Formats: sequence, structure tokens, C-alpha cells
Amino acid sequence: MKRAPATTIPHVSTARPRPASPVAPAAAVAVVAADAAVFRTRADEVYAQLKRDVADFILVPGDRFTENEISERLGVSRTPVRQALFRLQQEGFVEVLFRSGWRVLPFDFDQFEQFYDLRMVLETTAVHRLCETDRRIDRSLIEALADIWLVPAAQRSADTAQVAQWDEAFHCTLVAAAGNAEMARVHADVTDRIRIIRRLDFTKQPRIDATYEEHGKILKAVRANRGDQAAMLLRAHIETSQAEVRKITLHQVHLARHAGKAQGPR
Repeated sequence: MKRAPATTIPHVSTARPRPASPVAPAAAVAVVAADAAVFRTRADEVYAQLKRDVADFILVPGDRFTENEISERLGVSRTPVRQALFRLQQEGFVEVLFRSGWRVLPFDFDQFEQFYDLRMVLETTAVHRLCETDRRIDRSLIEALADIWLVPAAQRSADTAQVAQWDEAFHCTLVAAAGNAEMARVHADVTDRIRIIRRLDFTKQPRIDATYEEHGKILKAVRANRGDQAAMLLRAHIETSQAEVRKITLHQVHLARHAGKAQGPR
């Protein structure tokens, strides 16, 4: 694998201080707990960085690498790297290869289809709830979305990366505003899993223009408490995005690979 530029994670010492006198049992437990917290923090940092590398196409489907390569690039020991990789393996991003390191897993388009189906159920349920006055919902979140999406055409952003982030936040906010914390948690996990494929979808100006128009119509329906209309518009909006995902080709992944590695890790 072509090695990306070094990304150093700020060092946090894991050295255990030596007491001048025997440590009491309670103090010893506190020292161990502190060490464990430091270790978890380092592993979490590595996990977050590697996940960004996948999302930014620094690491792309099919890439092979070793724990040593990652530890050298990030400036950490192999232990937190291994912990982070096992976590990513459980989430379906990477796989371990017998005696030859790790590999970023290829796209599973069937699984992406299933995530989109689940997303559809969660989001359409959320907008129905947002239009029911007897439920405890957060209207302020909806108004904050309106400040972004219900603006004159001249004030719309043309920055694809920014609009892609706003698009993701739009859908997450709709679910969060509906007031069901567990539904929001599941939706956040689905969003996390499809982020990489959505970034390939969100690269053309016509998609940005369509997103502004469609989000605006959904918001107007929600603000008017027209639940059926809002759900219908949202369903059509997600189905369009899902159809674009089906068009994604290996050539697009190839282009993303070179664009991502040219940028380097952020």
C-alpha cells in the first residue's frame, strides 16, 4: 500500500508513576483505572483517525496494510492500533488477513441497500411524528434547518463538501427533533455506515441544487404539519439518492482513491 503522509496523534504518556511508599489498595485501583482511561483514549483516537481515512479515501476498498505501517504513520504503539482495527472489523470496514496484515473491505452494495431501507423507515416515521401536535418535539431544531435550506438561491452554498455535511445533518436533525432517543441512536449508526457511499453520490452541482429544492419542500410540509406530504417527499428524496448509489462504479472509487491520497489525512 502506498503510505500516506504521517499523521501524529498527540502523545499521552502511559507510564505509571512509582510511589515512594507501598500503594494502598484503593490508590492502586485508582492508578490502574487512570491507566485504562488513557489506553482507551489512545485506542479511540486511532479508531477515529482510521475511520476518517476510510471516509476520506486515504484508505480505500482493497487496500492492504499492516499494524506496523499504521502505528508508524500515526506515531503510536501497535496495541491501540490493534484494538482500533478489531473494532473496525466488527463494524465491517476491514478484515484481518492470515499472516499478511489487514485489508479494507470492498463495498457491499446489498448491505448499503438495506441501510437505505432502514433509513427510509426511520426518517418517514420521524416526520410523521413531527407533524403530530400531541408529541413532545423540538421545533427549534426544525427552525434551525430552515435557516440553512430555506434561503434564496443566491445565498446557497456551492461547496460540495459543506453541503454534503449539511445534508447529513438535515436528516439526522429530523430524526432527533422527533424526540425518540433510541430511534435517533439507530439512525446515527446507519448514517455512519453509509457516509462513505453518500460522499461518492454528492459530487455534482445538479445534486446540490436538487437537494436544496427537496429539503426545502420537506421542511415546508413539516412546518405546516402535513405529515403524509412530508413523508412522501422524504421517501422520494431518499429513493433518488438510493438510485444514485446504484450507479456508483469502480471507476468512481478509483478516482476517489487518487483524490483522497492527494489530499492526505486531515
